[in-house]
Amino acid sequence: MSWQQYVDSSLLGTGFVQKAAIFGLDGSQWATSAGFAAQPAEVKKLIAAIADPTPCYSNGMVIAGIKYKFLRNLPERSIYGRQGSESGCVIVKTTKAVIIGIYEKVTPGQCTNVVEKLADYLIGCGY
Repeated sequence: MSWQQYVDSSLLGTGFVQKAAIFGLDGSQWATSAGFAAQPAEVKKLIAAIADPTPCYSNGMVIAGIKYKFLRNLPERSIYGRQGSESGCVIVKTTKAVIIGIYEKVTPGQCTNVVEKLADYLIGCGY
């Protein structure tokens, strides 16, 4: 399966993720959903925040030019954010990549489950 198929089928295809991307840990884009323009510099900051979320406490997170309020993190694994009352983000690190999922008007836990399961699968495959 190509990286784009993971975004299109495994993430967007569930209906619980409205925008998504997979980036390498160096910030290089592997695949993204149409119209989702996360920038490599933003992704590098997100990856750094997974290791140390301290800057996110007061500054939040920016993805594709949109600011998200930092909610919580799982050390060395993931960070979560919210934008307004109906949208947010789930960012999960694997061995070689980071998966970004954006949800709008769905239960945050549904998006979280989808992104986390794909991350677990990729980790199991060595990615």
